Amino acid sequence: MADIFHEVDEEVRRERMKKLWDQYGLYVLILAVLVVAGIGGWRGWEYYQNQRAAELGSQFEAASALAEAGKLAEAEKDFATIAEGGNRGYRVLARLREAEATIGRDRAAAISQFDAIAADASLDERFRDLATIRAGLLLVDNAPLADLEKRLEPVSAAGRPYRHTARELLALAAFRANDPKALQRWSELITTDAESPAQMRSRVEALRLLAGVAKG
Repeated sequence: MADIFHEVDEEVRRERMKKLWDQYGLYVLILAVLVVAGIGGWRGWEYYQNQRAAELGSQFEAASALAEAGKLAEAEKDFATIAEGGNRGYRVLARLREAEATIGRDRAAAISQFDAIAADASLDERFRDLATIRAGLLLVDNAPLADLEKRLEPVSAAGRPYRHTARELLALAAFRANDPKALQRWSELITTDAESPAQMRSRVEALRLLAGVAKG
């Protein structure tokens, strides 16, 4: 008797499954096809991305080698190509190296390129700050102190990755501008920051001695 009830239950389950398959079977097949296609497409995209990254890496290394060899015009052109068509990471690196390669040909153009990177809100803050610092290094010998402060003061704030370099550049600019008050301000930010490099502290102390600025 129990076997009869079991067979009836099995028949009922089969009938229910058949009804469900008749109603939803097509959708299940479509979903399965989409899942398989999605996995295949994702694997294909991963392969393409890996291949593209390898190609960009080779192109970047080749352009870097040209720059190291002093072939700056060729390097500048190749970095510009990568900056235009590379992935996100290589684009910003190529833009920075393109600007570096431009310095020997046109210093003002290089500064403009660094400024453009610094102003690009889509980039990580570290890259933007690095571009700001690099432009500051090019300008520190002849730009007015007020201009350098406008450029570098935001980068000198606590927690910014290149704050130490920004502060030293501003201290040097204040020294060159014969502005003891500004020199005092920027040198003290360096000497009172426990994370400031020891050599940097020594350099700004030397600037203060040369300028006759007393310790705060």
